[in-house]
Order: sequence, then structure tokens, then C-alpha cells
Amino acid sequence: MAQPPKKRKKWPWILLAVVVVMILGCVGIFTMVIGGTKEALDTAGDTAAGKNAVAGAMGQPARDGKFEFTVKSMDYTKTSVGQSVLAVKAQGTFCIVTMTIKNIGDEAQTFDGTSQKAYDAKGTQYSDDLEAELAVNGDASTFLQQINPGNQVTGKLVYDVPKGTKLTSIELHDSMFSSGVKIPLK
Repeated sequence: MAQPPKKRKKWPWILLAVVVVMILGCVGIFTMVIGGTKEALDTAGDTAAGKNAVAGAMGQPARDGKFEFTVKSMDYTKTSVGQSVLAVKAQGTFCIVTMTIKNIGDEAQTFDGTSQKAYDAKGTQYSDDLEAELAVNGDASTFLQQINPGNQVTGKLVYDVPKGTKLTSIELHDSMFSSGVKIPLK
């Protein structure tokens, strides 16, 4: 007597199909999210002149996103900032950049001094020294300061650079995700 043919089980194939559809769906969602995020990052800080474009000069307003920045002055004369116990000593010398940040948007925007970068003539990037920034701005005017539409704050960013180093530009950002705008420093 011949045995009847074995029935193939369908559930492994159905399970495999479900897993494949889930993986493809996740890849599709991931691609859309990354693509959307990349597009948002690419356009977040673009200026009319283009990404990271040099925008004017010291004393002239330059825009990135919802902020308009005006760099007023630079000071290389300090090797220590703050008072007594709270004083912060530079490893080299401090370059203190005084600026005005104005919210040109239609909602509150938080300014973060640590998102701002400075460069020397060789293109070496320097980060804002948060501890020195807090010491020099006794009122914390540039540390995570929320600025309402139409309002502006004046504060100082502090860069600890090797002695003899001169910064040639500063890249200012409306947020850590924006492209930024470069302003030459003189």
C-alpha cells in the first residue's frame, strides 16, 4: 500500500513572509526618517548665500535659522576669567568674542554657546569653553538661553586657544543641527 503524499506545512512560509515584510517595512521607514532628517539638517541653517557661506563681517548681522548674529568684538588679553574661587584659567589664552543674538523667528528658540565653533588660519577648529563662558557671562546670557521672538541678548563666547593663535572666523549656529554661518574675524 502506497503512503499518501506528505502535506507541506504552510506556517513556516507564512512566518517567513511576515518577517520579510516587517524587515522591508522597517528599512523603508528608516530610509524615510534618515532621508527626512538629512533634508532637515541640510536646510536647517542654510543662508541665502549658501551653506557655511561667509556672511559679512564683524559688526554686520548674519543669519542662521531663527537667529541673527552680530559679532561686536574680540579680546585676546585674558588668561583667566571669573572672580576668585570661581576663576577659570586658560590652558593658552582666551579669545573672548562679544556678540548679540537676536531671535528673528516666530517662536522661542534656545541659544547654545557650545554649538558655536571658531577657526584659525590653518582651519583648526576650536570649541567654546563652557566653564569660561559661564564665568565671563555672570548672567549666563549665552548658556542655553531661551530667546523669545524679537528679543535679543548680548553675551560672550570664550575659546581657549594656544598663545599666539589668532582666530580668523567663527561659525555660528541656530542649533546643533544647523549648517551655520561663517563670519570672518578681524
